[in-house]
Amino acid sequence: MSSISYLNGTFLPTHEARVSPLDRGFIFGDGIYEVIPVYGGKLFRLDEHLKRLDDNLVAVKIKQPLTHKEWKAVLNEIVLRNQPAHGDEQSIYLQVTRGVAERGHGFPDSHIEPTLFIMSSALKPLAASIAEQGVAAITHDDIRWRNCHIKSTSLLGNVLLRQQAYDEDAVEAILIRDGEVTEGAASNLFALIDDVLITPPKGPLLLPGITRDLVLELAQQHKIPSCEAFITPQQLINAKEIWLTSSTKEILPVTMLDGAAVGNGKPGDVWQQMRQHYQAYKKQLRGQS
Repeated sequence: MSSISYLNGTFLPTHEARVSPLDRGFIFGDGIYEVIPVYGGKLFRLDEHLKRLDDNLVAVKIKQPLTHKEWKAVLNEIVLRNQPAHGDEQSIYLQVTRGVAERGHGFPDSHIEPTLFIMSSALKPLAASIAEQGVAAITHDDIRWRNCHIKSTSLLGNVLLRQQAYDEDAVEAILIRDGEVTEGAASNLFALIDDVLITPPKGPLLLPGITRDLVLELAQQHKIPSCEAFITPQQLINAKEIWLTSSTKEILPVTMLDGAAVGNGKPGDVWQQMRQHYQAYKKQLRGQS
């Protein structure tokens, strides 16, 4: 069964969706995106995702195409229309570009309307082997631009870094800039250092992740010592546990870093605790007792 997408006010089969080659998202990567998981047919932390979308559109001066009420209506309709194909567990991708205009680096005239595209994919559960073995990561110089807090569709740097990780049989590249560890190519970072769960503070060099914020909230609720602080490469090497967080991958335990074991080479005890708290949060979202 074909999935259903939304393009500029119209619901249609995804394979029928068409955008102009003059769209600035295609020509320049001039756009913003969000990825929202769906559990039990319910959008995950939707208000937080929409707030980040607002902030990003303002940052790049793209006109907000919908009100929050309209966004919620359209997104819930996408979830509903895709349940026959993908069920109650979905990943919703939405993208807003500056729109279609004659090619030129400067912003087009203000009458240009943004292009809005939304699609759904099946949200696949993580492999059971991850909970038993964890994943491998590498470290790499951060080659991206200096506005990584903006969730831009211009992702070539991230793509190259992630592929470098794949080429080395790892799932992610953990990035280092000016002697500080920032985040993964497509994830946020946590490290257990001296029995404190640490994640780098928000700023221009990393994405303010929705899942990242939830992990901090859950740590505080369940009395897991945690804070936001800068992490050096040496601290990362010596960390007892390393985690990667993202909307679709949730919390990945890194058990190998640059070919060396992290901790005892197995997913750690604190990760096991957080995993349980995170799954309980999802269960509550689904409306299950």
